Amino acid sequence: MIIEKPILNEFNRLVENGICRRFEGPLKCGVDLGTANIVLAVVDKDNKPVAGATYYSSVVKDGIVVDYIGAIKIVKNLKAQLEQALGCELLYGSCAIPPGILSGNVRVIANVVESAGFEVTKVVDEPTAAATVLDIQDGGVVDVGGGTTGISILKDGKVVYVADEPTGGTHMTLVLSGYYKVPYSEAEEIKKNTAKQDDVFPIIKPVVSKMATIVRGFIEGKDVSAIYLVGGASCFDDFEAVFEKETGVPCYKANHPLLVTPLGIAMHCEIPEGAE
Repeated sequence: MIIEKPILNEFNRLVENGICRRFEGPLKCGVDLGTANIVLAVVDKDNKPVAGATYYSSVVKDGIVVDYIGAIKIVKNLKAQLEQALGCELLYGSCAIPPGILSGNVRVIANVVESAGFEVTKVVDEPTAAATVLDIQDGGVVDVGGGTTGISILKDGKVVYVADEPTGGTHMTLVLSGYYKVPYSEAEEIKKNTAKQDDVFPIIKPVVSKMATIVRGFIEGKDVSAIYLVGGASCFDDFEAVFEKETGVPCYKANHPLLVTPLGIAMHCEIPEGAE
């Protein structure tokens, strides 16, 4: 089942059309260093989307920055792009990490955002950021990224459990590359082509089933009444149906799942007291 959030439709409109919304006061930014996409989201003090930009990249692998200089360059360019469109400097930012990541990698991710010119005021885990956008108080939020599948279990709005495994969209692409006998880059384009979904999904379905099995293990013995799916790798129409069958728990997917987490990251950004 799809959860329709108007705020995601608005953010998608801004990103796709490269436009900005009028705003007042200081802006909050969120940087999502994904395995397949880097997304910069900008919201106002009331957490309404103002602007956004994405860049396809491979500078992060399984939640770890493997090209530090390249990551800084991309974020810096996205920042400059939106600053020009907005007519102001973007000062404050937050970033996110997959759940369970080592503390050293947390610092690296924050360093990338700081080196791109932001003052980092908050670091949040990815599924928690997504839960903010979806207004979830209870349940499991599963962020299916390019390199990892992470989950946060929430009770009364508080995170009580987090976990992460290195299986994601990258593994789907590898399967397609082997099936079609084409280079990885070509397989990635096949995966993202919505017109080919009916052909592609049966091929990558075993990977999706593996992700769901991982999540089933995470939630075993825990009181999880619903699972909410976000992340670009969950875009396939039948994705949530596979998860629901494997986990035995009702599964819901947000509209524009790629944009949920970056928008939530921006919402978690904190403006220093007295900033204008």
